[in-house]
Amino acid sequence: MDLGNFSELRDKKILITGGAGFIGSNLCEALLQLEANVTCLDNFATGHRYNIAPFLSNKNFQLIEGDIRDLKTCQTACRNQDFVLHQAALGSVPRSINDPITSNEVNVGGFLNMLVAARDSGIKRFIYAASSSTYGDSESLPKVEDKIGKPLSPYAITKYVNELYADIFHTTYCLDSIGLRYFNVFGRRQDPNGAYAAVIPLFVKQFMAHESPVINGDGSYSRDFTYIDNVVQMNLLAITTKNEYALNQIYNTAVGDRTTLVQLTSLLKKHLSAFDEKIREVEVIHGPNRKGDIPHSLASIEKAEQLLNYAPTHTIDSGIEEAIKWYWMNLRK
Repeated sequence: MDLGNFSELRDKKILITGGAGFIGSNLCEALLQLEANVTCLDNFATGHRYNIAPFLSNKNFQLIEGDIRDLKTCQTACRNQDFVLHQAALGSVPRSINDPITSNEVNVGGFLNMLVAARDSGIKRFIYAASSSTYGDSESLPKVEDKIGKPLSPYAITKYVNELYADIFHTTYCLDSIGLRYFNVFGRRQDPNGAYAAVIPLFVKQFMAHESPVINGDGSYSRDFTYIDNVVQMNLLAITTKNEYALNQIYNTAVGDRTTLVQLTSLLKKHLSAFDEKIREVEVIHGPNRKGDIPHSLASIEKAEQLLNYAPTHTIDSGIEEAIKWYWMNLRK
């Protein structure tokens, strides 16, 4: 991606929590390319050391292995930093349904620890990963930031509580923050393995093995699938914006288009078959709908366009094309 508009971040000190994860490691990479000083805080519960292995020899990169549930660790990580990009969380709606206590401890308790540490360290701006799950049972489309419904999972509750805490820390302690409601992010380094793997890397892995992926429901459910480069752009815009009205706001982080699961599998087949023709013949299986899932998700990105000058660079099709190239190179190793 073109990082030319963010050269002012050179030499800035930026803490990325969850920096060894999918989104976090892509943020580390972009900021190191900008010659920022990057500190990664991760306990490797869901992140991977191989995601940050290329950065360990970079003089501008520092790794702190620790858990955001420990306040002292958060305070150490925030010390002398300019900005925080808070990505650390236990994602996945099913995970939160199976283990709501741990999800709450990490996503709420850990988030509060990071806010306190950021406040006490004089962090200039706290950017955090919010979630489209906050829209809950709201049926309105597209999703607009100030209209949410009732949460449908423990995970959704935790991410909404993050937004409430961030707002209180601004009004009470003058800590500036920006929340980014991620919509179904995908791309390089997204883990296809494990019980809570996201749909795109999981389906890619299965197609490559000539195994039939299972769609939850009839495949008519739709999502605003968002390529990683769009998400990196939003984080960098949130750090660098000079617009005071853009601060202490929540923004949809998406592409502003929706794709059904049936359409998604067709796209995956199209791009994967360029490498392996046999994938065209792999059939898709349909299973039951998943608890906590909403039928449709589509973001309005108008607010981000107006206040942050956001301009997504990748559609679902171009993003899938790039992601497939990465997976083809890396999943076969």
